[in-house]
Amino acid sequence: MLKKLLRRPPTVSRPTANQARRHRLRSTFLALLCIASFGLSSGLGTVALAQWIWPSPVQNPAAPANPRYSAFEEPGALDSVQPTWLSQATLPADVNPYDVAPPLESEVQTLDLEPVAPQSPTLLSPPPPPPRVLPTPQVVAPAPTKPTPAPTTLPTPAPATVAAPPAPVIQATPAIAQPASNSEGQSIEVTRPPANIKPSPEMVVPKPQRPKFPPLPRQEVRGVWMTTSDMDILLDRDRLSQSMAQLAKLNFNTVYPVVWNSGYALHPSDVARRVGSPQIYRGKQGQDPLKEIIYQGHRNGLSVMPWFEFGFMVPESSELALAHPDWLSVKANGDTTANSAGGENAWLNPLHPEVQTFLTDLVMEVVNKYDLDGIQFDDHMSLPRDFGYDRYTKALYKQETGKNVPPNSADQAWMRWRADKITEFIGDLHDAVKTRKPKTVFSISPNYHAFAYKFSLQDWLTWVRKDFVDEIVMQVYRDDFNSYVENLDRAEIKEVKQKISTGIGILSGLPRRPIPMGQIEQQSRAAHQRGLGVAYFFYESLWDDAPEPEAERKQRFAKLFPRPASRLAQLASF
Repeated sequence: MLKKLLRRPPTVSRPTANQARRHRLRSTFLALLCIASFGLSSGLGTVALAQWIWPSPVQNPAAPANPRYSAFEEPGALDSVQPTWLSQATLPADVNPYDVAPPLESEVQTLDLEPVAPQSPTLLSPPPPPPRVLPTPQVVAPAPTKPTPAPTTLPTPAPATVAAPPAPVIQATPAIAQPASNSEGQSIEVTRPPANIKPSPEMVVPKPQRPKFPPLPRQEVRGVWMTTSDMDILLDRDRLSQSMAQLAKLNFNTVYPVVWNSGYALHPSDVARRVGSPQIYRGKQGQDPLKEIIYQGHRNGLSVMPWFEFGFMVPESSELALAHPDWLSVKANGDTTANSAGGENAWLNPLHPEVQTFLTDLVMEVVNKYDLDGIQFDDHMSLPRDFGYDRYTKALYKQETGKNVPPNSADQAWMRWRADKITEFIGDLHDAVKTRKPKTVFSISPNYHAFAYKFSLQDWLTWVRKDFVDEIVMQVYRDDFNSYVENLDRAEIKEVKQKISTGIGILSGLPRRPIPMGQIEQQSRAAHQRGLGVAYFFYESLWDDAPEPEAERKQRFAKLFPRPASRLAQLASF
């Protein structure tokens, strides 16, 4: 009807200019009167009228149709009436159209909605062009005789949450103890919900269960640590071969060679080099020291378990500490070192994700590269209680508890929180090792539990109960025999020896403190009587730096282990 009304009236003869002008004005008036009479809601007639009165230039055929209409109309239905100001010019080659104006949600989805009639535009000057948008290409099927709504693909809605009183926002990762910010640089307050608000089941994300690994058989431990004081032997192939043969002859069955001490890797290590830490590449004959120890040990029937002696402890002046000062933990007073049996040292923060990654990589490098039988950590796989006041740890504690860290480092909740974090890391490290080599012995050598937890946040009894440990060699370095026996009879020792291989660490001597053989024999027999193995600290003190002659010491050690007890054969058949 509209097109019929707007059709130019037929003429018999060519009109004059004035007649044509009057005729056009009359036709325009009639057209406007018809539009008002019919109450046309669509802008289609108005646009057609405008194009009849003011014919538009030829439209760019490369310009796509307006996506806002193409979602509802038959393809090409509006091509002939699309205003020229809707045509999209080609963007410069160096401009990403999505950086100019990202497509609207309604432009990138096929909506299952009833067509909505647009509002009637008025014949005013064209509005400014909209932002340039690169629409998502759409394939629209020709409209059937009876319109059928297109299928809708909508995103899965987020699960509904139970309405609760307004709670403060919980912020994200506390990399530094400063206010967090979003992508627009706006500050985000770090707070916690009120304690009386409990999350609904839909809001609680359960932690994934840890993998289960078959327990290793319990074995008698007859071991010895080889420390940096033994480097003359560890780096000399000939002396090392003689030492391994001597231990096998005396029916020892386990060697714990040091591979991590004072911030240095005592073996070729790409991980250590990556963080700027030195390492020992070659022995005296150009050999890989750790590879040679494992070869000589296995050749003589000995299990070899590399010992990460320093754990999280590093000298403050080491290359590692100097290269990564943000990895170090601090005391409440700002001090960064503590005095221990290893001297005055700094401590890597066991809670810092970069520290955890570094130590995990260091361990896994050894596990993957060498044919070892186990790995061992000692009392330095911990954090002295006075530490934990670095910016990262304080921010993390604030995020998880809503509280500031207590100034008292012995606060029970503060101690438990830090100890649990260390336990979680030990579990992750254990799982990484076992996933790669399930038969690898995960060994620890801590102090007795009450001391380890109270002063070093090392809750090793929980580690054992959670199946993170295959072997424990508890250090009981005592001259007084009664004190020594009291530690052997502790409840935690009676518990763990029923579950895993359990031994006692006995001090066999120090460079300036030789231990008489009588004391070593007495303590070894007390352990044997309780069904416990033994390991001696350290190799050269067994008979080289000793008050008795070397031959006598060797004879008396032979009597302590009259029969062989190889661990390799048992693990091989497991």
